[in-house]
Amino acid sequence: MDGDHLKSLISKTHFSRRDFVITGVTTGFALAAQPVQAQTIITTDAKGLIAEAVQIPVSDGKIPAYYARPDGKHSYPVVLVIQEIFGLHEHIQDICRRLAKAGYFAVAPALYARQGDPSKISDIQTLLKEIVSKVPDAEVASDLDATVAWAKNDKHADIGRLAVTGFCWGGRQVWLYAAHNRHLRAAVAWYGPVAGTTDELHPKRVLDLARDIHAPVLGLYGAADQGIAVADVEKLRDELKAAHKYCKLVIYPDTPHGFNADYRPSYRPEAAKDGWKRMLEWFKQHGVA
Repeated sequence: MDGDHLKSLISKTHFSRRDFVITGVTTGFALAAQPVQAQTIITTDAKGLIAEAVQIPVSDGKIPAYYARPDGKHSYPVVLVIQEIFGLHEHIQDICRRLAKAGYFAVAPALYARQGDPSKISDIQTLLKEIVSKVPDAEVASDLDATVAWAKNDKHADIGRLAVTGFCWGGRQVWLYAAHNRHLRAAVAWYGPVAGTTDELHPKRVLDLARDIHAPVLGLYGAADQGIAVADVEKLRDELKAAHKYCKLVIYPDTPHGFNADYRPSYRPEAAKDGWKRMLEWFKQHGVA
């Protein structure tokens, strides 16, 4: 599924349902993300920032989002932040504030808005079955496009310097969006699945898209990830190299899935800090700074 194919799917798909389940940005952490490790939480304040919940016009209504940017008069490079499997909860909002502190206009749309509220679901299997499996890839790409269009109307957002980053479920969507949007300058995928099964709503794996990637992508993975095999990451690296794509995949030894999630037991400070540094350097290297 290349970018043109995905755009065709979007144009042929009518997201006509307007009974959005999520109409605002929630506070706190999703129930399925428990237990929260209070001693390792990184909390980023909004001092010197504009940080707030907003509504993004999309093809069939509006979805909530959270954005943060420096409180200044300049225009700032835009980073789309794609939620992890647990939705647009406090951790993802904090990621936006961290990026804003680094000089970015960061915005995270609630991409499950039509399917359900993940904050109220207490186990991952139910979350996968009742919400995540029902979110079409084409719909995600459409909502991300709408988020870029929303940012374009803000004088503080420079969409000519556009990047995307995402975590877990959102890491996979980073790869898909890099195959969809030709205007991306850079992308960073944190432990996004690259293999797995396909279905009508999710017609392609990341491994199927190597030749269609438009932007330089940095992929950050853990060698001890129980859901993403190192062999699959290595295969993707080979596919990207064969397709002459400027991408880089980093695999951290003895590191589990979710190593940047500082509020969970999976958090690995050394890998997380190195990944964050690499991300900012990747953005700067590719003109998003």
